[in-house]
Amino acid sequence: MIRARSLGRQARRKAVSGSGELAGPAAVPPAPDRAALREAALAHLARFGTTRQGLEQVLLRRVARWRAQAQAAGADGAGEQAQALAVVCAEIAQDMVRLGAVDDAAFAHARARRLVRTGRSSRAIEVHLAARGVAAPIRAQVMLGDEAESPPDEAVRGQEYGESDYGRGLSAAERELCAGLVLARKRRFGPFGSPAQEGPDTEGAVESESAEDWAAGEWDEDVPPKGPAARRTMRGGRRADARGVHRALGVLARAGFARDTAARVLEMTREEADEWLERLKAES
Repeated sequence: MIRARSLGRQARRKAVSGSGELAGPAAVPPAPDRAALREAALAHLARFGTTRQGLEQVLLRRVARWRAQAQAAGADGAGEQAQALAVVCAEIAQDMVRLGAVDDAAFAHARARRLVRTGRSSRAIEVHLAARGVAAPIRAQVMLGDEAESPPDEAVRGQEYGESDYGRGLSAAERELCAGLVLARKRRFGPFGSPAQEGPDTEGAVESESAEDWAAGEWDEDVPPKGPAARRTMRGGRRADARGVHRALGVLARAGFARDTAARVLEMTREEADEWLERLKAES
């Protein structure tokens, strides 16, 4: 039995060419050269939008996969060769920028428009863009949209910004309000909540707190409500409504929305909210 297993292992190791001799160690895969990496970059750009840093990371992952395979095959110097290829990856990414195939500003504007339509706050959008390698001056311009003037940093003046259509017709604050309304519609609170979730004192509580109590408070939906509006809500037997308001505030706060924006979202009527969302839809 043991001998049969040994013979079986030897048979599996034999080359399939018919020579009958044992195969040697696994062949070392060829390292990707500049041409191969350039083709990989073009193939990626044909399918996805990305930034210069994002494209460089795609190419570096390809080199890292080759290095792991080469080291597993026992190749010497794979690490040093991978380091040399990392420089090539950076050069190819920069070439794509010069050719116009990669445009960080265009990517940032398009991604920001999409994220607003999904209910992301400006704070969340800026974090998202920073994680993808968009420079701070470009992020600042994206957040301002049509309110932005020339690029605020000399280091990015060489990039072609073009005329932004990111927020045409809406100010930055209005876009933020629309994003908050999108989130409210998704989570079904505020103007999009069911009538059973709201009480007669809820709108007044939100309006009063936004003006009187929110400036020094903390964003925490688990903290019991305070202030005259909250006491009035409690006395009116609206504890469930107050908890619902604070839960909604917590959702908006965790998403990155400021208190004044959250207050406007929660105190808005359904008709007003629908009008704002129609304006956002018309610009998209």
